[in-house]
Amino acid sequence: MAYWLFKSEPFKWSWEEQKAEGDKGAEWDGIRNYQARNFMRDMKVGDKGFFYHSNEGLEIVGIIEICAESHQDTTTDDERWNCVDVKAICDMPNPVSLKQVKAAENLSEMSLVKSMRLSVQPVRDEEWAIVCKMGGLDPDTLTPL
Repeated sequence: MAYWLFKSEPFKWSWEEQKAEGDKGAEWDGIRNYQARNFMRDMKVGDKGFFYHSNEGLEIVGIIEICAESHQDTTTDDERWNCVDVKAICDMPNPVSLKQVKAAENLSEMSLVKSMRLSVQPVRDEEWAIVCKMGGLDPDTLTPL
């Protein structure tokens, strides 16, 4: 299993809207960056991700799961652009702010710190565990600590 971070501006697509989609999930569409698209092409059903509110909030607010692998983005006819479908798994009991991530020495290499503009990013296993614990979740079971 791999881990990821997905950024969304809450006024465009919020965590509450993502949760409202239920188990069917929703396309993570509209990505027009080749590196982010390539990351989505690498994703597998069952991979997990952090849902991060960008611009407003600047915090990880929930956990999502890939529920459909890379396919044509339905918001465009341009065959270069793909997306995955994601579904909400659980809230982050204690949202983890960008400030907290930047302050954690053991997260200094995290893409969220290094690649601020990239809307879809990989998360290393150890980063996943650290951030989940910071947010009050067991990283393996995703149950509250």
